Amino acid sequence: MIRTISPLRANFGRCTACAVRSLSICGALDETDLVEFERIARQVHLAPSEALFSAGQVASSVHNLTAGVARLYKLLPDGRRQVIGFALPGDFLGTMPSIRYSYSADAIKRVSACRFPVDAFKHFIEQRPHFLLRINEFASRELMLAQQQMLLLGRRRTEEKVAAFLVGWRARLAHIGDERQTVSLPMSRQDIADYLGLTIETVSRTLTRFEREKMLVIVSGGVRLLDCPRAEAMAAA
Repeated sequence: MIRTISPLRANFGRCTACAVRSLSICGALDETDLVEFERIARQVHLAPSEALFSAGQVASSVHNLTAGVARLYKLLPDGRRQVIGFALPGDFLGTMPSIRYSYSADAIKRVSACRFPVDAFKHFIEQRPHFLLRINEFASRELMLAQQQMLLLGRRRTEEKVAAFLVGWRARLAHIGDERQTVSLPMSRQDIADYLGLTIETVSRTLTRFEREKMLVIVSGGVRLLDCPRAEAMAAA
């Protein structure tokens, strides 16, 4: 069950102390605005596999991830799952052109997020045009990631898809301050396969081949890239 903490019972100043504030939409707000922003926020904490929201539900809230990794996906009419992305701390989720969510989001590992009622959020934006510019920047980034995935699902070969995923995920981790040589992969092989339009067997075989060719080493919880230039060249092909 998702646990919520009312801001009326929380200590204000949480936003100011937030470790991912500079990476989030709230990075455009000054301290005065942050006080009001906290008043409309609810903190939610999800255990692994708990849903942040589901496709088809009324889009009553928007969300800002503050910890953990979320899986974004759609279920196809035949029951198959298409993973459309992975959200990291600082990512903003839930803005919809319609009144219902068009995709689902759940926690891969434990996730924390700030939840904002749509009506209160819209009212907040209307009074702060500069904040809308920040949100538009995030929307543009989401569009870019969607375009990159379309390319991955298109004409690229299997090895190029897997290499592009690893290089792209490493860049996203570096953006939030995780620049270790070991690339953490909290998602399952099945998640990666559903993201790349491959089978889990194909993903596993490709990673094993990369390890055999000394491009990487498979370690607990991820991979360690040994030949980054080769991986980047393959990803750019």
